[in-house]
Amino acid sequence: MFQPSYLRLYESGELRKRISFLFRELPFCELCPNKCRVNRFSQKNGDCRSGFKPVISLYCIHYGEEPILVGSRENDTYNGVGNIFLGNCNLKCVYCQNYQISQYNPFESKQEKSIYELAEIMLDLQNKNVNSVGFVSPSHFITPILLGLEYAISKGFNLPIIYNTNAYDSLNVLKLLDGIFDIYLPDIKYSNDDNALRYSKIRNYVYHSRKAIAEMYRQVGSKLKMENGVLKRGMIIRHLILPDDLSGSYNSLRYISELDKNISISLMAQYYPSHIANNYGQLSRTVNKIEYERVMDWMDKLELENGFIQELESSSTYQPDFTDKENPFKF
Repeated sequence: MFQPSYLRLYESGELRKRISFLFRELPFCELCPNKCRVNRFSQKNGDCRSGFKPVISLYCIHYGEEPILVGSRENDTYNGVGNIFLGNCNLKCVYCQNYQISQYNPFESKQEKSIYELAEIMLDLQNKNVNSVGFVSPSHFITPILLGLEYAISKGFNLPIIYNTNAYDSLNVLKLLDGIFDIYLPDIKYSNDDNALRYSKIRNYVYHSRKAIAEMYRQVGSKLKMENGVLKRGMIIRHLILPDDLSGSYNSLRYISELDKNISISLMAQYYPSHIANNYGQLSRTVNKIEYERVMDWMDKLELENGFIQELESSSTYQPDFTDKENPFKF
């Protein structure tokens, strides 16, 4: 029976030590590569516009993640992922499909939660029998997340937790997460820094994302640890195909293949013009069949055979609406 790695760190006192170190960083925040150095206890003027308390826009059972996360009816594990969607983001993607919660949010102050409320959410999701609990866009709130985890463990929490990130992460912070997160779910968005700056308003994305992914790989490797057909430990790298190859898919996939050809890839075709994408001509349409098949051919050429490929039609079916707090995902 799988036991999450964080339980050992909790029992040894190591989890408390790492939380204490991260806590000391908050008055001069460098929790992500933006390195704003704002005082997170008194200011909200950094790139993520966040104070200390986590902004939880919503949490729900999500059945639209990768099949080995969601589970299957055949194995009686179709329980979904208990996703906790954290507000704000250290990227500002002009096409963000989660823009209702990741960008400006007029309800942000009402959605700030205490550490204990976060822990209760984790426990509530566990009581709903989800396969794992995923933290979506966790980088800027990692300190309260770990404080919530610590308290939840004391109340019986014992599910695998997922670090679902845009990969614009601090290498130093990721090293502190070794043995805490058993599942890493990073995006690799771009292989071109000019496009990262233009479309996600971020600098040096390629360098930082590749360093981050390499560190996640160091921690969990490419082998997926499964139990009853459900992922318990490992990494899946997501890559969203963009129109006109604005994501630079070949170079990103080549980087992954050079790291380890056995790494699992989740190739996503769900792009559609959301948020303010229509203001950017090349982003004002969905991906076409030629672009889609070209990226799949590149995967074959690079011998990346593990993982998942979204159907091209997913752009018309995967359009979340976060104003619906009960069911933002209608597939």
